[in-house]
Amino acid sequence: MKKTLGNLVGGLVGAAVLNIVHQAVAQFSEDAPRVDKVGEEALSKGLGKVGVQPPQGEKLFLTTLAADVISNAAYYSLIGMARRKNIIGLGLASGLIAGAGALALTKPMGLDDKPITRTTKTKYMTVAWYAIGGLAAGLVIKSLRK
Repeated sequence: MKKTLGNLVGGLVGAAVLNIVHQAVAQFSEDAPRVDKVGEEALSKGLGKVGVQPPQGEKLFLTTLAADVISNAAYYSLIGMARRKNIIGLGLASGLIAGAGALALTKPMGLDDKPITRTTKTKYMTVAWYAIGGLAAGLVIKSLRK
């Protein structure tokens, strides 16, 4: 139970770091990826397909943010399945994979990929932010195992 809780805490920290970096950099750089816009589109389309009216404006942003934090926390918590000595490396690798997945899977999922692929710099930042989140999750999970 203690290990599971540590994994969940680490996953939540990783997801929080990812979202804080996304939102903070978006305030200062027009090249910053806008994963939130992709998430809003995905949530709106998904809810529409099941006949639910999606929220609008600030409510859509907050609902998407909550869904993003929960899903990324669950994903990053899986890093804790590794042996302690491999956790940081797996955290980084998991983040890199998530970032590459965001770039590669958005368009095939029927979503507008421009918010994360506008420029080469935007693409690199997308992958880097997920990697930072994975690394943060790995560091927390490893430190909680001591």
